[in-house]
Amino acid sequence: MNAVEDRSAPVVLTPEHVPIRLFPAGLGARFLALMIDTAINWGVCAVVATMVAALSPGLFMILNFIVQWGYHMYFEVRHQGRSPGKRFCGLRVVDSRGLPITFQQSFVRNIIRVLDFAPAFYGLGALVSLMDRHRRRLGDIVADTLVIEEHRAVDPTRAIADARRFNSLQTPRVLRRLRKQVGLEERELLLSIVLRADALDPQARFDLMEEVGGYYRRTLEIDDPHLSGENLVRGLLSILYTDRS
Repeated sequence: MNAVEDRSAPVVLTPEHVPIRLFPAGLGARFLALMIDTAINWGVCAVVATMVAALSPGLFMILNFIVQWGYHMYFEVRHQGRSPGKRFCGLRVVDSRGLPITFQQSFVRNIIRVLDFAPAFYGLGALVSLMDRHRRRLGDIVADTLVIEEHRAVDPTRAIADARRFNSLQTPRVLRRLRKQVGLEERELLLSIVLRADALDPQARFDLMEEVGGYYRRTLEIDDPHLSGENLVRGLLSILYTDRS
């Protein structure tokens, strides 16, 4: 993926060269997620203390250190950037290109957490986040990561159902050509494009739909000058997923 910037939020290009906007999480949501994770973290430490502190103070110190520093790293690397607190608040940690965070990035952003915590409970981290255009704390800046809002995935069934109103393409000639020339991979690509359409800038969405629609207009020899590229794409998607003949 290649990263590009605009004035409001980072935008990344998927392997299909479709631009997707990342929405940085606000301080309120991040603070709530942090409170939840801190409570869980302290709870685990309390359980560890109850189990081993009396038997081996040294072992307790080691396990407490592992829990304190390993909690965030474990969930960031092994659970797609979502700790329990972030999952509850609909947040995720990714790298600046929208890719999953790596172990090295997680290690760096959590080591820098010590500085973000200063002088009292993430005071410096909050200040830096307010000044940074993408609301990153120091750990995110150094590790090249972002905490973003997760938007609910669009239900493919709903997307296909919405596309049914663009069904003027259901002519015998178009249906024959579709069955003969459009395979499973292209069908899934069309579904992916429609699912991502709402996340695109209006101009990018128009350009993408016109390009894809123009390709199928030529390939399937569709002669309908009043049918827009997006309606053509959605109409084809509806046919491909609902035609059972």
